[in-house]
Amino acid sequence: MAGNKYDTRSSLSGVTLETVQWFVFLLASAVALPIVIGSVFQLNFTEVAGLMQRTFFVVGITSFLQGLFGHRLPIMEGPAGIWISIFTVMAYSEVAAGKSYTETLQTLEAAMIWTGIFLLLFGVFRLAHRVLFVFTPFVTGAFLFLLTVQLSGTFLKGMLGVQQQIEAIHVDKTILAFLTFFLVIGLSFFGKGWLKSYAVLLGIVAGWGLYAILIGSKAAGSNPAPVLFALPELWAWGKPSFNWSVIPLAFITAVILLSNIVASVVAVSQSIHGKPSYTYNQLNRGSSFLGVTHVISTMFSTISNVSLASSSGFINLTGQKRKQPFLYASLLLVVVAFFPPIVAFISAIPAPIANAALLATFVQLMGLGLSNMMREELNERRLTILCISFLVGIGLMFIPSEVFQGIPSIIQNLVSNGLLVGTVLVIVLEQLWRESPEGQKRKNA
Repeated sequence: MAGNKYDTRSSLSGVTLETVQWFVFLLASAVALPIVIGSVFQLNFTEVAGLMQRTFFVVGITSFLQGLFGHRLPIMEGPAGIWISIFTVMAYSEVAAGKSYTETLQTLEAAMIWTGIFLLLFGVFRLAHRVLFVFTPFVTGAFLFLLTVQLSGTFLKGMLGVQQQIEAIHVDKTILAFLTFFLVIGLSFFGKGWLKSYAVLLGIVAGWGLYAILIGSKAAGSNPAPVLFALPELWAWGKPSFNWSVIPLAFITAVILLSNIVASVVAVSQSIHGKPSYTYNQLNRGSSFLGVTHVISTMFSTISNVSLASSSGFINLTGQKRKQPFLYASLLLVVVAFFPPIVAFISAIPAPIANAALLATFVQLMGLGLSNMMREELNERRLTILCISFLVGIGLMFIPSEVFQGIPSIIQNLVSNGLLVGTVLVIVLEQLWRESPEGQKRKNA
């Protein structure tokens, strides 16, 4: 009897500690992007706090739904990097075309709903696994590389304080941002145990503390005190603005996001079971619920979430392989979202610090992209495909959005996004330009 009681207490304490660790990981992965988007769309403190509240709520709900009904693995659902890219590009292109930030956000809501519909259809009609043949490691690596290149500009501008409005760089804020960046990098690569596990969170806390001491914290006193308890607001950006121009963008984004499901499921299954594995049913369920979670994200006016492959790194680091604590942590994040004072406090993180911590997390992502591209020999064919795609895709990232105003909006949303154009070029060129018989023989040798 006593032994059973001891085992129960031990198990309870173990689940509690694992739940707390998962909660911190979910929080650290969700906290920075709302601040980044707030900077890009010039949201005020109250609007950023509202976006933060809705993001916590949606991350918790979507992670729980996927873990219980979708792919059924402990994989965090977090703001998608590709959507951050699309948000950033359209913040510039749509405003340059004469739209307000609010109208742009409503157009983005429509794009996310269409993407969710496509993902749901892929899953329901069991089509998800049938398009995955195009997402070879070569293509996935090129996508990850282009993603980090495009987003690095956004994060670096945030670190320098020159997002949207070009102004003089504040040297003191920039220095603190880079100190935060290198602290997160240092802890991620050289830290041991919990120091490495919580590198992003520790970097944000240290950078925020130095910022408050040396520069001063964000003045929350000028903002109305948040109520103690509040439900996340529906359609905070207004109702979606549907137009045909976003449908091609939504379809291509949906197809690209399918590869994200595979990458996450394979990585986490390897961390849990020791070998990468997935079933077609699992991918189709994951696609269906990714479609559902896209609609949920849109209803609560947040950036759509996707399964984050970084969850496998957390599992490897902590050794936590049980799904139960992950589900509890997801629900705990939902509960925290109901208390605006807590969310408002977290929202006061300075934008340069948040951008610095987020940029640091993309170092490993770029490394993953490079290693995927080099998994097979970079022969003349593959190098040519990469060079063409990167030259066009990265080149488009440097072209001002206003130059595309003269073309139809249905094309404008695609060609003004270097990430999408570059990724599509890699896919199309690799499928049309087949490996020569000699190259295939060397590959199979």
